[in-house]
Amino acid sequence: MPLDKVVIANRGEIALRILRACHALGIRTVAVHSTVDRNLKHVAMADESVCIGPAPSQKSYLDMASIIAAAEVTDAQAIHPGYGFLSENADFAERVEQSGFIFIGPRAETIRLMGDKVEAIRAMKEAGVPCVPGSGGPLGDDAATNVKIARGIGYPVIVKAAGGGGGRGMRVVHTEAALPTAIATTKQEALAAFSNDMVYMEKFLENPRHVEIQVLADGQGHAIHLGERDCSMQRRHQKVVEEAPAPGITPEQRAEIGRVCTEACLRIGYRGAGTFEFLYEDGRFYFIEMNTRIQVEHPVTEMVTGIDLVREQLMIASGKPLSIRQQDVVLAGHAIECRINAEDPETFMPSPGLIAHFHAPGGPGVRVDSHIYEGYRVPANYDSMIGKLIVHGADRAQAIARMRTALSEMVVDGIRTNIPLQQRILADAGFQQGGQNIHYLEKRLAERRDTTLSIG
Repeated sequence: MPLDKVVIANRGEIALRILRACHALGIRTVAVHSTVDRNLKHVAMADESVCIGPAPSQKSYLDMASIIAAAEVTDAQAIHPGYGFLSENADFAERVEQSGFIFIGPRAETIRLMGDKVEAIRAMKEAGVPCVPGSGGPLGDDAATNVKIARGIGYPVIVKAAGGGGGRGMRVVHTEAALPTAIATTKQEALAAFSNDMVYMEKFLENPRHVEIQVLADGQGHAIHLGERDCSMQRRHQKVVEEAPAPGITPEQRAEIGRVCTEACLRIGYRGAGTFEFLYEDGRFYFIEMNTRIQVEHPVTEMVTGIDLVREQLMIASGKPLSIRQQDVVLAGHAIECRINAEDPETFMPSPGLIAHFHAPGGPGVRVDSHIYEGYRVPANYDSMIGKLIVHGADRAQAIARMRTALSEMVVDGIRTNIPLQQRILADAGFQQGGQNIHYLEKRLAERRDTTLSIG
């Protein structure tokens, strides 16, 4: 049935993004928030708001019972988790549905399947999705067997936590002598971080790019892909700049990997928006994981396709079949997104505090997704991202030019931001060339530190 009222179980720019999509569809909204977030823009704009706890996320945005209670007392029908927090928590999705509400996202069993990296890889292999050569399952405690597996894969290898993600719970191993310690250490870290010490092993690709495929599926036998994004500009496994389409990917490659991903969606009964993340090296795609939620970088896909992904999430959750066919998806031009963080651009230390002055850039093809405003105080309790600057151009060169202009216009006074870092990236010859690997930004930052030290 049509959705009437949705609880937005998140904060910041994504909460505002969801609110706007709901209001455009005539759906009423309930903003849940912590005590420190009472002055967020989406809280003021929502039809109703409910305080669900103090600043620490464990006592507010990660408190399942409080969020479900907010849905109960406001007579909401559904809960949208956004990204982060509880968005990929299968137990939360299950509790939401068991409580009689709609979880705007995949079914709990799908989230659980994709959250276990070992099972996810196994399922993707069965669906015909290309995967990185690896152990094919969890590693046991027998050192000799693990050494044999590594020899079969070929060094270097990478040991990963089955329940990991976001760059955590992984260790690269270059020699046989280092393997036992690497496995033991990763298992300990995995247990502490994810309450699951299961680890597996893969071939470590030394110079890959990060290319991901956006999909939509209605859970009723229909699935489409919306092309790819390149997210290779990373620092400590965290994305900094994203773009669509990915430089150098041919229409034939796009069509083939997209077909594989949509067929996999149908095979696992996927529902909602999702992203297949791949390492791409020497013209080949290697599956690494699937994110069962809306992505931070979804705007670049929206800019090149003209498709509102959050609106589609809401429509799918209301039970409607996909109204978009694969042949309706046309990629036009090029889009780039820069994540704007409240952090020192040199040390990357968080920089919370009062925003004394804020000016958002504008002009043709410029979009700003942000919850901040003049007089807003950035709290120290959450992720440092305060917004996303997105541009669209007729081609990549124009998109880069527009982004450089937009970054020069953007003003956030009172706190430090990473805008200077983003300006350096957009001016970098290697970035402008396109197609750099996931280690490129880290190397450039290291070179800059070395130069600074030598000058000092």
